[in-house]
Amino acid sequence: MSQRRSPAPDPQHGGHLFAPLQLRSLTLRNRIVVSPMCMYSCPDQDGMANDWHMVHLGSRAVGGAAVVFTEATAVGAEGRISPFDLGIWTDTQAQALAPITAFIQSQEALAGIQLAHAGRKASTQVPWSDTRGQVPIGHGGWQPLAPSALPFAPGDRAPKALSIAEIEGIVAEFGAATARALRAGFQVVEVHAAHGYLIHQFLSPLSNNRDDQYGGSLANRFRFLAQVVMAVRAEWPDDLPLWVRLSATDWAEAGGWDIDQTVEVSRWLKDLGVDVIDCSSGGTLRSAQIPEGPGYQVGFAERVRKEAALTSAAVGLITAPEQANRIIESGQADLVLLARAMLRNPYWPMTAAQELGAEVRWPNQYLRARPKVPVARNTASVVGPQ
Repeated sequence: MSQRRSPAPDPQHGGHLFAPLQLRSLTLRNRIVVSPMCMYSCPDQDGMANDWHMVHLGSRAVGGAAVVFTEATAVGAEGRISPFDLGIWTDTQAQALAPITAFIQSQEALAGIQLAHAGRKASTQVPWSDTRGQVPIGHGGWQPLAPSALPFAPGDRAPKALSIAEIEGIVAEFGAATARALRAGFQVVEVHAAHGYLIHQFLSPLSNNRDDQYGGSLANRFRFLAQVVMAVRAEWPDDLPLWVRLSATDWAEAGGWDIDQTVEVSRWLKDLGVDVIDCSSGGTLRSAQIPEGPGYQVGFAERVRKEAALTSAAVGLITAPEQANRIIESGQADLVLLARAMLRNPYWPMTAAQELGAEVRWPNQYLRARPKVPVARNTASVVGPQ
């Protein structure tokens, strides 16, 4: 049976899954991105990248993704989700990440880092722990911080409401982390403003009841994110792209963050030099009823792309090559981010290319396993930089 060729790029819709995409000075080799996924794998609780991160991230660069993102990487020790999270609040941590970014780039992928602060959802146990909930202070835990002293869930200790000076300090941490990320060799930075973590906590009225310049109106609730983005953009070269991940909705019955606010904020972010909105959802309410299903968040990316006139990325139960290709072809999003599908198969892009009949490069060391369709010889070395 003959292999079906990928359709020709449609200028109106931005092409197909394996069409390149230009973002500032960078060319993405396709539209497939490894989504940030927490690994909780810094055993010494020091935020230091190690062999696990090299193998986990490096194998997905070998597998053909255009951008490989780190997990949510904390800009400060108190911003970690768990004690075992990756960090970039010290120069030593940045140095540990440099060999990983070099290897990713050696495979013709782009190295991305997601900068994050967990806010009130910090100091939690790893998912596979026998103990659930927060890590006790005195047993490796710490006092969470938030815009308001509202705990995430019943039984959680109340976070400390941030002072103005403390807010300014965290903004400075994002800027300093960005400068370290650049020195470590990253080419894409994403600000994590989703999933109920600190920046999202400022955005959502359900977690922000402040009565100062950071609370109340949409413009005030956006202020912290705006300051973070400006601090990041000030340290990030003009020729490199800046992404922001937003939760498009809290999935609240009333009074929460929603897609209309997301679209408006996306317009404001575009004016601040943001290039891509990564559209996820949820995270503010543990009790939220989320209608999960294949591509259940794609509509959010479509609205941001069309109404904010900004490059958008879709994420959430995107698993099948035809499904991913259809999202790009139809103009619902410019990029697809894969998480669980990439955990199951680091070489998902190669599998997708075979199914869609696309021509992609394979590592020289893997050519013996290539499918029976024409492929280009890859000049990258899996051994990586010496």
